Amino acid sequence: MDLGTIISARAVLNYARADWLGDEPDVQPVRSQDEVIIEYSAHPDAKLYLRSDDGRLHVSDLRSLEAAGNLGGTSLEMALIAPAARPVKIRIVEKGSGVRVAARLHIHGSHGEYLPPKGHHRKVNTGRFEDFAGEFANGLNQYAYVDGICEADLPIGPVYVEISRGLEVRPLRCIVEVTASTEHLTFELDKVLRWREQGWVSSDTHVHFLSPQTALLEGKAEGVNVVNLLAAQWGELFTNVGDFDGRTTIGAKDFGGDGEFLVRVGTENRMQVLGHISLLGYEGEMIKPLSCGGSNEAAIGDPLEATMADWAARCRKQEGLVVMPHAPNPQAERAADIVLGLVDAIEMMSFNPRTAQISAFGLADWYRYLNIGYHLPLVAGSDKMDAASLLGGLRTYVQLAAQDFTYRNWMDAVRSGDTFITVGPLVDMTVEGQRPGNKIALPASGGTVSINWRIESVCVPPTRVELIRNGIVVDEVRCGDLSCNGQYSLRIAESCWIAIRIRGSIAKREADIAAHTSAVYVEVGDKPIFATADAVSVLAQIEGSIAYMDTLAPKSDEARHLRLRAALELAHHRLHHKLHELGASHGHAPVHSVHVEREH
Repeated sequence: MDLGTIISARAVLNYARADWLGDEPDVQPVRSQDEVIIEYSAHPDAKLYLRSDDGRLHVSDLRSLEAAGNLGGTSLEMALIAPAARPVKIRIVEKGSGVRVAARLHIHGSHGEYLPPKGHHRKVNTGRFEDFAGEFANGLNQYAYVDGICEADLPIGPVYVEISRGLEVRPLRCIVEVTASTEHLTFELDKVLRWREQGWVSSDTHVHFLSPQTALLEGKAEGVNVVNLLAAQWGELFTNVGDFDGRTTIGAKDFGGDGEFLVRVGTENRMQVLGHISLLGYEGEMIKPLSCGGSNEAAIGDPLEATMADWAARCRKQEGLVVMPHAPNPQAERAADIVLGLVDAIEMMSFNPRTAQISAFGLADWYRYLNIGYHLPLVAGSDKMDAASLLGGLRTYVQLAAQDFTYRNWMDAVRSGDTFITVGPLVDMTVEGQRPGNKIALPASGGTVSINWRIESVCVPPTRVELIRNGIVVDEVRCGDLSCNGQYSLRIAESCWIAIRIRGSIAKREADIAAHTSAVYVEVGDKPIFATADAVSVLAQIEGSIAYMDTLAPKSDEARHLRLRAALELAHHRLHHKLHELGASHGHAPVHSVHVEREH
């Protein structure tokens, strides 16, 4: 183009109108293979130069194009798209109350062109640690987070609107006709589920890079009551470190907020081999080093100067919550820390539930620890590190019961174990009236327990409800609606744990896991839950961690190394002793010794 500039050239996005106005949880457009939207800024006398596939150059006069509306007759055809030049104020309110609410907003024009609110990008940047402007890209759909009010330049004609606000509010998709006199648009969001009013609060245990205020905005817009923003080290890069003060809960009434949506800055402390650990809500000084053991989590050459057990003990001392993130990776030291009783919860993670929901491998890792008697609640986080990751896409629901909603009470409720994780369906379960995290005692002869469950979902249909006992499906029910409930009677002869697993998918994948409760524990007589094969597997993980420390880990001095190693060796001895105490027959390699020559 002469006398002007090309701003962008992007494929036309074709949306199916029926799908847009339907009930699908995720409507994606089809990218055109032969139509392109060219955005430009130019003088009226400018000319546009286009070269076709056959190599011919086509010159178009902008005055002629704008006068005719379209130009044809060659291998290239052009049509003028109405410019987004009408400023419109948009307001999003709660249905019934009329109260302004934060939400995630998407608007596009007739050719699929994204129409962002002012102050937001026309193309959302999905590069990691490149931009954090309160935006989200879900496949080909782009969104802006707004605090209930914004202004957008819209074209005259139909515009396509999508607005969402978490898992208890019905998402809105509609088509609005903008005219030359349109100045305001108001949209109502209908909260159709009332789990918050029943004592449940939602949370994301794992978010990176956002500023605390942007995290608060995204939490409000996604219906996430608690956002845990984690400072971290990435080689020579340190993120959110300046946001940590060891005392402030952003959004709390004590700090000027409404107390309904909270952000707390904690830390994710990391090592390349031994693993990552999330330290949430602790008071006082930041627990350092944030990373160690060399690249790529720590800086090149940094020695192994701490273990996750060391970090976890300090977090506990500073009244924090210890979470093992993104199960099952990395595995190494988590086994020892769980055996030492230093872990409060295990986290499942999904960057974006459209592409990956709850990891079956992560759940299998969690089942293994339950099967050898370690009572660990289930939590979930997004590990959000870019605009393609959805804050709260996989989230934790925690039952507060009669407690007031504060960050500290939230931590206590997580520890108690009455949690479930979900990408959509909300699930409640009791066993003989006992909620997850609790124990039921049966006589040595066993007995029958009654299991009650109910499920509600706004737009992600649960397809199958599975009753899990010690990691095995013992019964299942097909669910053909967004809401369902039921009851099981289960004969119990041996000590076990019981949970509910929900199949379902945003992307309609049959095997996807959409929700999972934490466990209720049933003790029969005085026999504990203990699966020898799982215990031996965990023991081998601890042995592997010790072998790494002795052979490959960069050491600073021998005294520190022996002190750090002692924690892992203590965990090994405890589990090994438990195996023998319960009379379990097993075969395994002895704990690694630096004095025995081996191949590594």
